[in-house]
Amino acid sequence: MKTFLLMVLLGTQAMLAQVPEGVGQGYDGEWGHVSQQLIALAEATPAEKFAWRPAPGVRSTSEIYMHIAMANFYVLSMTGPNMPADMKQGMDKTVTAKADVIGWLKRSLEAVKTAHAAEKPKDLERKVQLFKRDTTAEAVYLRLLVHNNEHMGQLIAYARMSGVKPPWSKE
Repeated sequence: MKTFLLMVLLGTQAMLAQVPEGVGQGYDGEWGHVSQQLIALAEATPAEKFAWRPAPGVRSTSEIYMHIAMANFYVLSMTGPNMPADMKQGMDKTVTAKADVIGWLKRSLEAVKTAHAAEKPKDLERKVQLFKRDTTAEAVYLRLLVHNNEHMGQLIAYARMSGVKPPWSKE
């Protein structure tokens, strides 16, 4: 029994030592974590894999990244900031080059980070509309965090199915 408890204790300590940066550190930490993972995975994916899709009619890798970027700007606009003037409808289908996709992704992640950092706690309580529903600015930022994490999971599955190992994975 003592051996078992020692193994559990050592295993728990090892697990805790591997907690990724940002996890459990509030909104900003979690946003930083998902942003870092999205960028790292996009950069680790070979350019030719950006056109990969698991089946006909399903979003390609580049389309998912562009969907994230466009959604970040669109949903963020519900809290006040304007969408970029150079963002056009349908870009998720037309922007496919790795460097361009990563550029848009980084811009959108930074826009959310900057806007959230500028919010004061009282500002986050203000009423806004999210998809024709009354809510708060804080709930909009939470939706952004959830949406990005949702697609991070999808992109990890895409990466593994197309032979790309997420850079933070251990053997």
